[in-house]
Formats: sequence, structure tokens, C-alpha cells
Amino acid sequence: MIAFGPVPSRRLGRSLGVNNIPDKVCSFACVYCQIGKTLRMELERRPFYEPELIFREVKEKVEEALARNERIDYITFVPDGEPTLDINLGKEIDLLRELGIKLAALTNASLIWREDVREDLLKLDFVSLKVDAVSEPLWRKVDRPHKSLSLEEILDGMLEFRKKFKGKVVTETMLVDGVDYGDEFKKIAEFLKELKPDKAYIAIPTRPPAELWVKPAKERVINRAYQVFSEILGEERVEYLIGYEGNAFAFTGNVEEDLLSITSVHPMREDAVREFLKKAKADWSVVEKLLNEGKLIELEYNGKRFYMRKLKSRE
Repeated sequence: MIAFGPVPSRRLGRSLGVNNIPDKVCSFACVYCQIGKTLRMELERRPFYEPELIFREVKEKVEEALARNERIDYITFVPDGEPTLDINLGKEIDLLRELGIKLAALTNASLIWREDVREDLLKLDFVSLKVDAVSEPLWRKVDRPHKSLSLEEILDGMLEFRKKFKGKVVTETMLVDGVDYGDEFKKIAEFLKELKPDKAYIAIPTRPPAELWVKPAKERVINRAYQVFSEILGEERVEYLIGYEGNAFAFTGNVEEDLLSITSVHPMREDAVREFLKKAKADWSVVEKLLNEGKLIELEYNGKRFYMRKLKSRE
């Protein structure tokens, strides 16, 4: 299936997916990949589907959705592999422009050192880049890239792309358990400070991964990454992407739901929680109840207390 959705997305609102790469041709074999193991490890760009076929399938889906009064915020290249391996990507973007809907791509950025790939991505409105590590050994362990790729070239390619791109750039850093991150969070954040993404997302695997040993990072590791990123990039630019597509920050009037929804986007300091409860005319017993039910957890960082939604995957 080439076109699917629209589906709700925290990053993109309502997104109609475009699957322009068959299962599973990629330049990485990430240990956490939810599509499964990479069947064909490739680096050469080539054609996969006819651009006209992609356009027709997407147009049909768009018309169906609009007939049902469904909103589409973005048409997003989010395939069963790496979208930039498609040599016709630029042509497909040009065709889809006719539909008058903003265009996005989620890429692992492995080919962004190539000028032709950057040229294609520059035609989009929104690009998500993967930055799981900026140190070679960790990158090779987690993303398991094609052996001829160079991390340094990729990082330089991202910075080159950012200089020219007028749209919205976000980054995604996936955290897995059983990995010693050492001072990697600081190194990643320093690189992101130079890249200047609109948002830096901290993610965890939320669906069954390619490798059975992979588990989501522990909450305290996620919290540490969040705090380090926030110190260097500013809190407003850092968010979790940990699998709850709930109404983050939409105050529904249900104090418990609202608290869980906010803490699934980022941790809340104790004073912020108390302030929130006061506004909602509720007391601390709400927090105690959520802690007892195992829905919320308490964490320490730099001598301060934080609250975060407990990860479903760790229940």
C-alpha cells in the first residue's frame, strides 16, 4: 500500500503517509526498528515506484479523506525503508505539490551528505532527521549503518542542509536500554545547538523492535537526556516522543488525564505540578493516587524532584 491514513501524529497533526520504499530496503539496520530487520542494505539511489503511480494513489486517498471531512495537515514520506534511497523523490514531491497540502519526510539522514538528496529535501515543508548518536562507536552499535557510511559526513550534511532549508526541521534521538550513554547526551545537544532544530524529540521504541534484546531506556535515563538537552537548547525546544498520542497540554478538565498527558510530553518539576493542581483546584492526593496506581513516577535530577508518566512498555 503506497498511501495510508490520515493518522494522528504529535509532530505533524493529521498525516497522510506515503510508502515510497518497499519493505525493507534501508541504509541502516537500527536495533530498534519497528518494521523489523533490514532485508536489503543499500546506499545507491534507484527507482522503486513510478512517480505517477505514487501521485495517483495519494490523490485518491486525499479525495477520500476530504469527502469524509477529514483534515490532512501533511502528506508525509514515511516508508518501510529510507525515503531518500528513492531516486524519484524530488519528482514525486513536485507532483504532490499540486494537491496543495504541506509535505514532510522522516529520514534517517544517512544520505544527506549527497547534494542531490539535500536538493530533494529542500523542496519539503517539514523534515525530521535522526540523530541517535554523534560518536562513531555508539552510532554503529545502535543504528548499525551500511559499512561505507561516515558519521562525520552525515553530520556535516545536516548542517549544510539546515543553512538553506526554509521549512521546519525536527530531530529525533531514540534511546534504548542496555546502552551506556556516558556523556553522549551532552555531545548530541552540542551538535543540535549548532543545527538549530525547531524541536529536538527524545524518543523510545514503542512497538516491537528488530532485535529482541531491545527495550526502551529507563525513565531516569530519558529524564537525564531531557534535562541535558534542555540546559543546552532551552526547554521550549525539547520534547518526549514516547508513544502517547494524547492531547498534550489540552486541558480537558480531568486533572488526572491532563497531568498524565503533560508528563508524557516532558517531565514536570514538583513546583510546576503544585502550581498546576492549584489552578485545577485539586490537591496533592491526585499525584499520590497516580503514583500508587503506577501511572506516574517520581525522579530526581540535580537535587530536584520531577514527575513523569510511567512508560507503558515498562509496565
